[in-house]
Amino acid sequence: MAMAREAIEGHLEILAEDGAAIPAAQKVTVHQANPDFEGCIWALVDIDITKYLGKAEKLNITLPAHLLTRIDEHVKHHPEVKSRSGFLASAALKVLQQA
Repeated sequence: MAMAREAIEGHLEILAEDGAAIPAAQKVTVHQANPDFEGCIWALVDIDITKYLGKAEKLNITLPAHLLTRIDEHVKHHPEVKSRSGFLASAALKVLQQA
């Protein structure tokens, strides 16, 4: 698993250096249906891709108070999100990957 993580992170670094798009994660069932992967053993590797998306930039945004309160409550109960910014970045990535 450690070698799989290293391989994926190395691939993401190369994509980031080349300015290429980071591919969207897909469900395991999509890969299992691919005949090229028949008989393979499957494992999931959770990787935070935000460090491959470029340097963070500070910006000033305006949100309705109720929405901001809901975001803060979500962040409070989901430490993996880390912050408002983390929440907003994650939400934006999900929407953009579906497009």
